[in-house]
Amino acid sequence: MLEVHAYATPNSLKVPIALEEMGLDYRLVPVNLRQAAQKTDAFKAMNPNAKVPVLIDRPVSGSANVVLSESAAILVYLAEKTGQLVPKDASLRGKVFEQLFFHASGVSPAFLQAFLIAIQSSPQAEAQARALSEVDRVLGVLDHGLKSHRYVAGDTYSIADIAHFGWIWRHQAVGASLDKFPFVSHWYAEILARPAVVTAIEKTMALAQ
Repeated sequence: MLEVHAYATPNSLKVPIALEEMGLDYRLVPVNLRQAAQKTDAFKAMNPNAKVPVLIDRPVSGSANVVLSESAAILVYLAEKTGQLVPKDASLRGKVFEQLFFHASGVSPAFLQAFLIAIQSSPQAEAQARALSEVDRVLGVLDHGLKSHRYVAGDTYSIADIAHFGWIWRHQAVGASLDKFPFVSHWYAEILARPAVVTAIEKTMALAQ
């Protein structure tokens, strides 16, 4: 049984999207960040870094549970486990991992910084402008790639698309706009309309209710 300890966050959302796309049964376990549940000893025993999401794969056999944190690592694990959402061809596979690393080093930090500034009671205009400039920069990189490919790592939907979607889903919350990035905007609309994504968003948002 797959168990996902998560909350209504961009990083958490990525895992239910992958699981819904893969058609796997799973259980969502809410970790209330508003009550600092991620800082409890019980949660930190699963992830000492005290961050959601955490995946627990409980095999039906007697083998040990697999416990994983870091959303990108979880996406890779699920793709390897199922053989889905990652190409078998080495060069195409490499492009997926390139995008996953770009997400970890560029997209995610840019959006996180902009989000942290946006939720301040009195955000400084200069800091907000710098953060949104970096968000625009990474969106521009994605837009450039999407000019020639339907998806971020080529012509096939993959875990790289899911990784990027997680934070871009919250672009309005950080004060960003997709208007200047027509290819990202078209890609985003397509992903947002996928049935698995719709279901995953509903289930993930329900964790905060």
